[in-house]
Amino acid sequence: MDSTGYIALSRQSGLMREMQIVANNIANSATTGYRQEGLVFSEHVQGIQGGPSLSMGHGNVRHTSFVQGTLTQTGGTFDFAIEGDGFFLIQTPEGERVTRAGSFSPNAQGDLVTPDGYAVLDAGGAPVFIPSGAKSLSVSPDGSISADGAFVGQIGLVQPVDPATLTREGGVLFRSDDGFEPSETARMLQGFVEDSNVDPIGQLARMIEIQRAYEMGQNFLNSEDERVRRAMDAMLKSS
Repeated sequence: MDSTGYIALSRQSGLMREMQIVANNIANSATTGYRQEGLVFSEHVQGIQGGPSLSMGHGNVRHTSFVQGTLTQTGGTFDFAIEGDGFFLIQTPEGERVTRAGSFSPNAQGDLVTPDGYAVLDAGGAPVFIPSGAKSLSVSPDGSISADGAFVGQIGLVQPVDPATLTREGGVLFRSDDGFEPSETARMLQGFVEDSNVDPIGQLARMIEIQRAYEMGQNFLNSEDERVRRAMDAMLKSS
């Protein structure tokens, strides 16, 4: 295959990866706390000895949007949303993770957990405990929990030490290899959840653009294949 074919194939593979990401965004447009993802394309230029350089496009870097999603009021005692930059701290079997999805509930032991059963942690990394039998429970904007008017704990609001190292794990969980620190600007709301920040109309429009670009690339490859076949046929006939 000549360099033209390699350039076209690298573009096609990047478009296919982006199509998968866009399709996943659309599928999660109604998932609480989901963050829209995109693909960043870069150019790889390689010099060829004795000839011109070869330039190919690569779509390998994923980019996550942390734009604030719409806050929906649910009235649920254990539904929480975050305004500003910050995350809930979660304990998973693989270690501490963060999320913006704040639909929690107490388990049989009284620990506040996610729908997957992962413990919600306070800023110190300890599980948040909800006393059983409490008639009223309220949470202040800083995450402090009061049961029947008495302070019982605080839900941790954290942010990554280096936001650039935040890596998606699963649908709404993120990992930071550099660790986390308390968030000074985030504000918690009880009885609300944060919707996905996916723009469904924009993502559908982007999907159509990707499909058209992929079809153009496929048509180009088909034309190149036909050109090479005609050239080979002409060479065989003339020999």
